[in-house]
Amino acid sequence: MRIGYDAKRLFHNASGLGNYSRNLVRILATSFSKNEYFLYNPKKGTLNRWKPLANTFEKQPKGIWRSFHALWRQGPVNRHLIKDSVDLFHGLSGELPKGLKIPSVVTVHDLIFYRYPKLYNPIDVFIHKRKVNHAVRTATQVVAISEQTKADLIQFTGIDESKIEVIYQGCHPVFKTVLSEDNKDDIRKKYQLPKKFVLFVGTLEERKNALSIAKALNDATQHMVFVGKVKSHGEKLKTFVKENKMQDRVVFIENISIEELAGVYQCATVFCYPSFFEGFGIPIIEALYSGVPVITTKGGCFSEAGGPSSVYIDPSEEKSIQDAVQILFSETSSERNKRIMKGKEYVRKFNDKVLAAQWNALYKSIAHA
Repeated sequence: MRIGYDAKRLFHNASGLGNYSRNLVRILATSFSKNEYFLYNPKKGTLNRWKPLANTFEKQPKGIWRSFHALWRQGPVNRHLIKDSVDLFHGLSGELPKGLKIPSVVTVHDLIFYRYPKLYNPIDVFIHKRKVNHAVRTATQVVAISEQTKADLIQFTGIDESKIEVIYQGCHPVFKTVLSEDNKDDIRKKYQLPKKFVLFVGTLEERKNALSIAKALNDATQHMVFVGKVKSHGEKLKTFVKENKMQDRVVFIENISIEELAGVYQCATVFCYPSFFEGFGIPIIEALYSGVPVITTKGGCFSEAGGPSSVYIDPSEEKSIQDAVQILFSETSSERNKRIMKGKEYVRKFNDKVLAAQWNALYKSIAHA
């Protein structure tokens, strides 16, 4: 098969949708090497996270479309698909070009702009809704990354349940590699990490609710490490830390490589992710693979990612977060190891081979229908 991808996020997003795109193409190109994978990139970029494989081919617009690359991926890219004899096209981030003449699949990660429109600019809400509704109605098959997203698709877009398949996300293999103590010591020194700490990984924005961790542990003794891009919510978090004289207990990290992020995970005592809503919550999977006990939100998609070994809290109740942290910090070595092993056993369902087989079977069913 020849499979085409909307690769904008693969080449231009450092995390989130970018990681999803790179990981999916990587595991498929590795597991099913006889296929050819065409990556349609609308423009040159500076991000260097993608490592090409022998059967992956980057394609960019030519001529006048170099100046109109945003429009190119919305429709004119179809000419390239025909020229490259692509058998099916995969929109990796809730979008498909107009006028597709070949079978297609679209991945929908979340519909947060439907559930929480106040978190977005009204124009962005309009654009997101228009794009996802076009994609799910024209796609041959829709893939949701969680049962939660599947339910939201049915509720908000009205498409038939039979058109949706759930295929979970995996994560980069670097999170599955156990680092030596020397390597972890280097990470600790570089980022001045405390011996024991509560870790949060994700954009410091209101929805992800990192500020509640600091509020919950204001009168406690645990140290905290926040890894992620700072937005307005992150500035509020930094102000709270300063006003409450918590600077000696809190570390902020931005612009970290994925290899070093894996090291930070492995140095952590507890991973806390009190987000109000996610499509899936990939940092939870990264933490479990890294051997770190997880605290996350009750309900939604979080139990799909966290499994039975994680501790679930009410993200709006700081006391709930505080109690969960105290429980995990108070566990004996035996209890902690048991919890970690249960977590690693659970995340086997997100292993590369399992996910690659599911995607390949889906592609075959679409391309040969």
